[in-house]
Amino acid sequence: MNFRDQLLAAERKHDSLLCVGLDPDPEKFPAPWTGDASRIFDFCARIVDATKDLVLAFKPQIAYFAAHRAEDQLEQLMAYLRRTAPEVPVILDAKRGDIGATAEQYAREAFERYQADAVTLSPFMGLDSIEPYLRWPGKGAILLCRTSNAGGSDLQARTLADVEGQPKLFEHLARLAQGEWNRNGQLGLVVGATYPEELARVRALAPTLPLLIPGIGAQGGDAAATVRAAWRADAPIIVSSSRAVLYASNGADWQAAARSAAIAAREQLNAARRG
Repeated sequence: MNFRDQLLAAERKHDSLLCVGLDPDPEKFPAPWTGDASRIFDFCARIVDATKDLVLAFKPQIAYFAAHRAEDQLEQLMAYLRRTAPEVPVILDAKRGDIGATAEQYAREAFERYQADAVTLSPFMGLDSIEPYLRWPGKGAILLCRTSNAGGSDLQARTLADVEGQPKLFEHLARLAQGEWNRNGQLGLVVGATYPEELARVRALAPTLPLLIPGIGAQGGDAAATVRAAWRADAPIIVSSSRAVLYASNGADWQAAARSAAIAAREQLNAARRG
């Protein structure tokens, strides 16, 4: 299956729109692992064990591993995900944005070294920065479009006066991703839950693309508004929550607390989906 089909299958199997982001911060680990970067794999694997039947995707953020020289633990985690949750697609959150031979190496890193099903990309160097990833059949490339941070408006909300209809930059990106850039049906978009009206606009412009939606939980995005704006039966949404699940407790009950937080988020999303 390609990435989009994997998402739809996982959504059906686990009755879920939830993605758990794996952003391991050793300073927030429960005792006795607090501050111990050698336990990154152990922490993430326990989160996976607690939530793997509740999600439609996992999303490890590469910086949290690289900052602690823990890329080997990320490789170990990716292999663990393949063994224990093979039906759950994995998105490598890397936000790469280079071109040419460098982009080819980043694609190889994501899809060969880490065996990811999809990777997040910055599209602001144009199609040249995306095309190397599209050479990997069935893999997903998820482009930053309208991000959840306030500073995203500095560029993404600017009007393009020389483009027909004078769209905002994020609207132009959505059209390109739905249309001429989406050569093999591999593209998706990142759109923040903190902007539900603009999320709805992206869905209207890109009616079939998977949308990766950060911003619920700790960032304050509204789950119900997110689902109403973006979910379609044949167009998956990937609603990501990281800190609210990973650090639901730092006590002895931290795995159970993570599972409870994931259940609550899944139920909230499903309630909105079912009206």
